[in-house]
Amino acid sequence: MKIRRIISAFMAAVILVSSFSAVAFADNNKWKPLNNEPFIFVHGLNGWGGAEGINGVVPYWGATTGDLMTFLRNEGYECYSASVGPLSSAWDRACELYAQLAGTTVDYGEAHSKANNHERYGRTYYQALVPNWGELDENGKIKQVHLIGHSFGGTTVRMLIQLLTDGSAEEQAVTPSDEISGLFTGGKGDWVKSATTICTPHNSASVYYPLKALGLYEIVRFVSYLYAGIMGRTYLNGRMVDFHLEQFGLTDVPGGEKADNLFVSMKRALDSETDCCLYDLTPAGSVDINSQLDVNEDVYYFSYAFSTTEEVPLLGIEIPKIKTNPVIYLTALVMGIMEFTDPTTGVEYDDDWHANDALVNTESAKYPLDEPHKDFNSENIEKGVWNVMPVYEGDHGSAIGLFADTQETQEFYIELCEMLNALPN
Repeated sequence: MKIRRIISAFMAAVILVSSFSAVAFADNNKWKPLNNEPFIFVHGLNGWGGAEGINGVVPYWGATTGDLMTFLRNEGYECYSASVGPLSSAWDRACELYAQLAGTTVDYGEAHSKANNHERYGRTYYQALVPNWGELDENGKIKQVHLIGHSFGGTTVRMLIQLLTDGSAEEQAVTPSDEISGLFTGGKGDWVKSATTICTPHNSASVYYPLKALGLYEIVRFVSYLYAGIMGRTYLNGRMVDFHLEQFGLTDVPGGEKADNLFVSMKRALDSETDCCLYDLTPAGSVDINSQLDVNEDVYYFSYAFSTTEEVPLLGIEIPKIKTNPVIYLTALVMGIMEFTDPTTGVEYDDDWHANDALVNTESAKYPLDEPHKDFNSENIEKGVWNVMPVYEGDHGSAIGLFADTQETQEFYIELCEMLNALPN
């Protein structure tokens, strides 16, 4: 038990360094199931999937409340916890997620790989996570999935849907038709039924600014790659952790190709300043991503924002609640006070942005600023628009069960799965 508590604390610290309470719905029987599509859960920055050894000690989904995937499967839901690059860009992670779901070789794209000086191909998944994904069944119904992303996992989900829907004109322009990945040809937007984001920094997070001012952004990036490069050459690679950075030659492919020279691969990864998760989470990076992405009119979109702060009357600030994870208490406090206008993006961080989950501003987690949205209405759930759920109480980690109430966490995800299963075609 001591080991489990130590690793749980370590997980909280990892979430603090690397990424930017669940309340149950009152009526668990209000949704009438119409379908039973698979649910694909996508972890956030510096997270891990169900196939990694660390997940057997502290599952990413469920954390200290127990393995959420096992719980949901026992309740009859087909759930998978995908594993993508914990330090990789939204583009690279989307390519990895596609290959994992479809059962194929990761193709980062010829144009993208040349622009970022890394290998075009990654590992091969010989068995699809979702067999027959995108194919028609005996009733002529396409095999769809529900995508659920926590934190940066939500950005990954959005990128995947965009590429499935429209493909990539840049990749099509430089790649022969018989060599291009199916991800870049488009026309597959109907392979996804819904997208749900939880605590996702759609519009960056104000915690970036103090980190940048203190010079921690560059330090975190360097230390993260160094740690991945060292761990990715050990016995633990692929057994306990998996960094998915073989495109830079920084880590071994589990059971396969060995990593390049550490210093050479470190330089290659660091030189690629915009092809990494940390850049995508900056204000400039989030603007870049949002300019590339748009909603698919045939997909249901849901967003869950959390807040672990409360307003201080008369002062116009927010302070962390007592239940806030102490590891990220300080960031919640700083974000609840800051007010300024970003000189690059023009986003005004006023008192509307004070509420936060200790890593992501509640306002940022609601929806991408340039995409259509509406408050959630169970009687009128629309496609092609962000259905914004009511704000939930809790911090960035408690949304996935870290130091949270077990029953509330499980009921939250049961209700989510029930709602998604009840969506009409």
